[in-house]
Amino acid sequence: MQSGKPLSTKIDATVPTAARMYDHYLGGKDNYAADRAACEELDKVVPSTRALALNNRRFLQRVVRTLTQDFGIRQFLDHGSGLPTQDNVHQVAQRVDPSARVVYVDNDPMVLVHGRALLEQDERTTVIHADLRETEAIFTHPDTERLIDFSQPVAVLFNSVFHCIPDSETDGPPAVVRRVTERLAPGSFMVMCQLVSEDPKVREFVTDFMDQATQGHWGRVREEKDVAEWFEGLEILEPGLVEVSTWRPDSEVAPRQLTQEWIEFGGVGRLG
Repeated sequence: MQSGKPLSTKIDATVPTAARMYDHYLGGKDNYAADRAACEELDKVVPSTRALALNNRRFLQRVVRTLTQDFGIRQFLDHGSGLPTQDNVHQVAQRVDPSARVVYVDNDPMVLVHGRALLEQDERTTVIHADLRETEAIFTHPDTERLIDFSQPVAVLFNSVFHCIPDSETDGPPAVVRRVTERLAPGSFMVMCQLVSEDPKVREFVTDFMDQATQGHWGRVREEKDVAEWFEGLEILEPGLVEVSTWRPDSEVAPRQLTQEWIEFGGVGRLG
């Protein structure tokens, strides 16, 4: 957070976190009873959440593969990366080019522990413990400076994470996007999506539920128009800003989001 408040390094199993809930939805094992209970309560109102999480993960993998294969990107800065799972960003990118470099950023201490254990033997990938709003600290972190050359194009990822931070003139999503893009070379990419709903009752329920469940570590479910504002000034790659299961699907029979009480909405923008 821009206030400079230190992050906790203690793992509290009694308070759900978005990273561990996401891990549960993806079928992972790095979560606790409190996370699973929160997911069960959430599912009562928004039952498509597990499918949404899986489709979001597939979107991330397609984006990374596309940027690596088709646009020659070899540097990735992943904000709010979450717990390691199958086909992480570095694994997808390094299948295309083993020299690809990735910096993961997360404020959940459990991500730091598990991520560093996974990446111990990978000199081209690291995990740093920071709030995604701490742009200066992230960009000047020794591990970031070791791996990322910001004079060259970078793909910056904010994948399904901006709903975790509240609106603020100095630290809300638009301000974070502005600070980050100011530091990037032409030809860099911004990957952004978040949970949205056009139903005000869904937005209110999920926002209030997650804010209480995570003890304030939440922002809000937004609308598609909010996400569109973050891409102003960027060249948006085809097919534009969409529900993410429809972003360059691998095939016509690839899984789609079937229910619409809420969706992951976003896309990929390129700096001119």
